[in-house]
Amino acid sequence: MKDLVIAFCLIITSNVCLAQSRLDFYHIKSIHTAFPDSGRRSGHPYDGVLYSSEEHYSDNHVLIIVPHNFHTDTKVDLIFWFHGWNNNIDSAVVRFGLTRQFEESGINAVLVLAETTKDAPDSYGGKLEQPDTFRKLIQDVLNKLYEEKIVKKNCTSGNVILAGHSGAYRVIAHILQNGNVPVKEVLLFDALYAETDQFMQWLSADSDHRFINLYTDHGGTLDESQGMLRQIRDLNLSAKSVNEADLTPDIVGGNRILIIHSLHGHNDIIQRPDNFKLFLGGSPFLRN
Repeated sequence: MKDLVIAFCLIITSNVCLAQSRLDFYHIKSIHTAFPDSGRRSGHPYDGVLYSSEEHYSDNHVLIIVPHNFHTDTKVDLIFWFHGWNNNIDSAVVRFGLTRQFEESGINAVLVLAETTKDAPDSYGGKLEQPDTFRKLIQDVLNKLYEEKIVKKNCTSGNVILAGHSGAYRVIAHILQNGNVPVKEVLLFDALYAETDQFMQWLSADSDHRFINLYTDHGGTLDESQGMLRQIRDLNLSAKSVNEADLTPDIVGGNRILIIHSLHGHNDIIQRPDNFKLFLGGSPFLRN
């Protein structure tokens, strides 16, 4: 009963937010999302529970969010958000204040949420882990923007930023490796559980690549985050380690690699405080 009440509140809150928003929302279906995928054809067992393919690994919706005043000539900057365990694309935008923070940032870009594992404890990225799938997903997004007369037919993707919370680390790491799309920036919100070598390879490949990793004491990412910071310093890459309480827009905007320690809870760090908004505003790849 409690879960039903929470879900109902999220729906009501979402409807109110959308009605008052200065953003346009589009849902599409794409075969270039995570699922369905053969890797979860029979579902997935976790902690004694079987999460069925039909309920949790069959949704291929993509949520595209565009500011009313969005403008572009030939390129579209894209921010992709990937949710963590036990969430879906519609619950995540409300639960973590993503649309509000995106709108308040004033960024002239498009925010995209592609469904992965829906409402289940699983980090597997499905087809998005395979070569070229992410590139094709971007094209599906651009096709929808053209269909809605938001961009011209020859418009292409500009700067691409990948952001995600918790279990999203895996799909983001595989996109960096196999997506065949240049990614300028990665924002991890208590999400560095593994795949550190893939993030390090991407960071070392181009001195323009930006990386922000925010970790907590009890979210399970502390050791991996501190270990990655040591690797970064061993390679003599310039990085700043800072406590969240000392974070400022100048620090965010002035550092290519930023490792942030937060005393807040695992599910609080995205909008308590508004770190998603802060990181978007500090990105050199995004403009108003």
